[in-house]
Amino acid sequence: MQEFLSIFQLNILIPWIIAMIFGIFVGAIPGLTATMGVALIIPLTFYMEPIAGLAMILGVSFCAIFAGDIPATYLRIPGTPASGAAILDGYEMNLKGKGPLALALDLTCSFLGGLIGVLILIFVAPVLAKFALKFTNFEYFWLGTLGLSMAAVISKGAKVKGAISGILGLIFATIGIDITTGYPRFTFGSTQLMDGIGFIPAMIGLFGISEVFKNVLSPETLKAPAIMEKIQISFKSVGKLLYKFKFLIIQSSIIGNLIGALPGAGADIAAWVSYGVAKKVSRRADQFGTGIEEGVIAPTAANNAALGGTWIPALVFGIPGDTITAIVLGAMMMYGLKPGPLIFQQNRFLVNQIFYVALVSQFFLLVIGWAGIKAFTYFYKFPRNVVLVGVGVFCIVGSYALRNNLFDVEIMLLFGILGFIMERCQIPMVPLILALILGPMIEDNLRVGLVKSDGSFLPFLIRPICTTFFILFILLFFWEPISKPFKWALNKRKK
Repeated sequence: MQEFLSIFQLNILIPWIIAMIFGIFVGAIPGLTATMGVALIIPLTFYMEPIAGLAMILGVSFCAIFAGDIPATYLRIPGTPASGAAILDGYEMNLKGKGPLALALDLTCSFLGGLIGVLILIFVAPVLAKFALKFTNFEYFWLGTLGLSMAAVISKGAKVKGAISGILGLIFATIGIDITTGYPRFTFGSTQLMDGIGFIPAMIGLFGISEVFKNVLSPETLKAPAIMEKIQISFKSVGKLLYKFKFLIIQSSIIGNLIGALPGAGADIAAWVSYGVAKKVSRRADQFGTGIEEGVIAPTAANNAALGGTWIPALVFGIPGDTITAIVLGAMMMYGLKPGPLIFQQNRFLVNQIFYVALVSQFFLLVIGWAGIKAFTYFYKFPRNVVLVGVGVFCIVGSYALRNNLFDVEIMLLFGILGFIMERCQIPMVPLILALILGPMIEDNLRVGLVKSDGSFLPFLIRPICTTFFILFILLFFWEPISKPFKWALNKRKK
């Protein structure tokens, strides 16, 4: 109880709330990621108590991940990588005049997903962390492959066009230094491409600048407001939807937390995988991507739950779950704390404070997040031409600020042109984004795994977790033909 009351001291509470407000701003501006937001506030925490600094970090990350859904819903531009899946149904709901409802669901599901994720962190952290440590290159290869296979599940339209998009993404993902040989690939002598193509500028270009190009070439839409006609939302209607899809929220939160607990996976992969699983098991699978509530609930519950998961390996074993917790571990070292199994014995008071801060942050998120929705909704009520100027500026600033490099702005513009062409040709962009995220993870783990096994593929199949993932992969693609005999036998028995 003492740990709980201690977090409400003014020297902790005030910077914590200010950081959460800052997190809403960071998440809602395309290009300013949650990781960037955390990195920016770290210098401010040098002379604070450890729990005050950690409260600011937690507050920024939870708020930024949620706020990324605001521009994704209203403008089809993800504010953060973890909001990429929100454009599929959230934006479609906005086109139907249900944007505020989509964001109300986003906010409440972020709250519930985060709450479930933190509770799992508190009660089963050691168990999940031990499971996460069993993952080697062989298991991570299959995890990445399963994530990439979700492109086939969530893509709309012709499978051939989806395959073209995915292959294009994998080609882009191979640009840069080869991890095993150290030799540059497809850089054409450019030192700027040695690190590969930055995912953030590419995503901003595909979804942000391409949308600006599309609207500029349709002058009749420029004077219309960015938000469609607003519908009235009651807490009762949102509550009914949450109750209706309660099992989906729990399912997505658990998936998000499990993936978040795997070092290097993170909230963006959790959101896509959760969306794909939700579509696969839904009775309305054919309606995903057309603006249904399930398509909004699944990714947003998963990405906030994943944040709780990322703290599991960070606290228990000192292994970062994602880029945010990598910064957190550095900050904890700065405070003189050593993450790992002993932290639960040597700093139990602080660990309990972290748990309480994470829980209370979810309730603060409801209030601050709702205020953020109201503020950005007011901004998006301006004519679309005014909003698009602001979007264009933020896209350029966001791309440049990532590495203070004009080359990233050029990449963003090139991918904007590519995204515009792909949309005109009705080629889905989601497989390209997934391939760009997961391509390096799949290739690196495949090649390192083959080096470990002297070129043998056997460990990729016979290790228990690998075998489970392989079976899931087969079921994902061949469930329909496999299940037909069972369905036929079941129908015949009913007759």
